Amino acid sequence: MKRFFATWTINTLAVLVAVNTVRGVHYEGPLALLCASLLLGVLNAVLRPILLLLTLPLLLLTLGLFRFAINALVLYFIGCVLRPHFYVDGFWGAFWGALVISLISTLLNLMTGNSHARMKLEHRSASRRHRDGGGGDGSGPVIDV
Repeated sequence: MKRFFATWTINTLAVLVAVNTVRGVHYEGPLALLCASLLLGVLNAVLRPILLLLTLPLLLLTLGLFRFAINALVLYFIGCVLRPHFYVDGFWGAFWGALVISLISTLLNLMTGNSHARMKLEHRSASRRHRDGGGGDGSGPVIDV
């Protein structure tokens, strides 16, 4: 239950950022924002996997870029359902709004540890780089994963 509220809060903040930065996304009040983020979470959990499965050939053909269109369509649908309290002007408003929501929610989930993804930053000393094959003169590996 705690994870649900954390995810809902993060989605609400992401939708709030999208409403304030993207011209085509509008809301009437805080209750509309809460409802939109709740509906977004429910549709992302239920409808989005079905849409991804149905559009799998198109996703493969576009190397996954069609996922942005699916996110935009889900956000546009939410705008249609919650109109006039929360609405999206058109596809491009939905596209940019969904992109902002995705970026903000991903960043907030990473920062709060509410995501399955983990990031590890490591600083290596010069002696360890020398042992690992990098001579300290820039001839070592460029990307160390």
